[in-house]
Amino acid sequence: MSLPRILTIMGSGETAPTMVSTHRSLTSLLPKPVKAVLLDTPYGFQENAPELATRAVEYFRNSVNVDIAVAGLVRLHDTHIAADTVQIERGLRAISDATYIFAGPGSPTYALRQWSGSNVASSIIDKLMNGGIVTFASAAALTLGKVTVPVYEVYKVGQDVQRLDGLDVLSAIGINAAVIPHYDNAEGGNHDTRYCYLGETRLRMFEKMLDDDTYVLGIDEHTGLVIDLDAAIAKVVGNGTVTLRLREDSFTYETGSTIPLDTLQNPWLLRTSASAESSHQKGVGISGETVEAQPGQVGEGSSQSVESNLAQAGSLEQELQIQQSAFNDAMTARNADGAVRACLALEQAIHDWSADTLQGDIADKARAAVRSMISALGDAAIGGVRNPRDVVAPYVEAMLAIRATVRAEKRYDLSDVIRDAFVNIGIEVRDTATGVEWDL
Repeated sequence: MSLPRILTIMGSGETAPTMVSTHRSLTSLLPKPVKAVLLDTPYGFQENAPELATRAVEYFRNSVNVDIAVAGLVRLHDTHIAADTVQIERGLRAISDATYIFAGPGSPTYALRQWSGSNVASSIIDKLMNGGIVTFASAAALTLGKVTVPVYEVYKVGQDVQRLDGLDVLSAIGINAAVIPHYDNAEGGNHDTRYCYLGETRLRMFEKMLDDDTYVLGIDEHTGLVIDLDAAIAKVVGNGTVTLRLREDSFTYETGSTIPLDTLQNPWLLRTSASAESSHQKGVGISGETVEAQPGQVGEGSSQSVESNLAQAGSLEQELQIQQSAFNDAMTARNADGAVRACLALEQAIHDWSADTLQGDIADKARAAVRSMISALGDAAIGGVRNPRDVVAPYVEAMLAIRATVRAEKRYDLSDVIRDAFVNIGIEVRDTATGVEWDL
């Protein structure tokens, strides 16, 4: 059985529920058992690297139904900790033998430093040339092009924007692009964190450092671009869009779109096509329908504005908003089952998204919301969630029936005693033309 030749680039969410179907679809193309390997170098410098690896292994086992081995390549060169040459060779052999290679979050600059002088890049290229599936996401995705940018050093430390050499894997398949994941990031709220935290100003600075024929390949969060080299097409999957940014022009493909491989290899022709058609460049949808790649000015149109809604479709943040609203509605309606159901649904969502390593503080917010829901349910258990009117109605109606009897017998003194008793316990009784009405 010949192996497929596929490169998948994910903007984020590589171990989130949004990408489960993509991982399953990809691994289903491979012989069983799938020889899947987690290339753990990008986060190898982090103290919680073993925990991140364990979470990824559990994600693949529980959600993708694939056992993935950890390469153990947290360092290939000495840092403050000496590199283990035995483990290095074991990990490199695992990468070479794998049919599915997966790498994700961490630091692209750390990964590139550690991979330098090794055969990691050549092993990845070998999969794409001779058979195998490679899935790089988030930080790992930044390393795929001929060049990259130290996004976290720029955003977190204030380092100047600079051009760094990448793995140059994309050039092996004829694509001359710098990959920018997290393209639609909006964590900054009132400041620009699009384009993997660079923002528009810094991305323009980076573009000036690119060769004339190098473009920016932007992948939104919780979105993937599946490049099938045998079929010579690329499919956009997930929640967002893929953008081919040609300096001042951007061409955006919605999820479900199919992009010809030669478009990725020479996107500059889109400028001519867009100019000829004046309004849009057409692509082909996965099921054969026509979809549109909308051209627009850089920083506008398809790119998410800074003020846009922070809740992304299919995200833990959106699930938090949905279940908080459902809980509040249920409590207002005194629907105990509905309130508990919303609380349980949010707890399940926290579990489902626990393997997603790039959630910011949303997981903490979600856990705080669950605790608040539990507290509210505790208060309701004391006071009851049933409508008080429903609780006291049988007793009130019984007393009103007695009151009606004594009024019919013209014993108004007793009728007044009953009315006053109602007033003292907060029940208002009104005699109307259509009968007796009462309210709490």
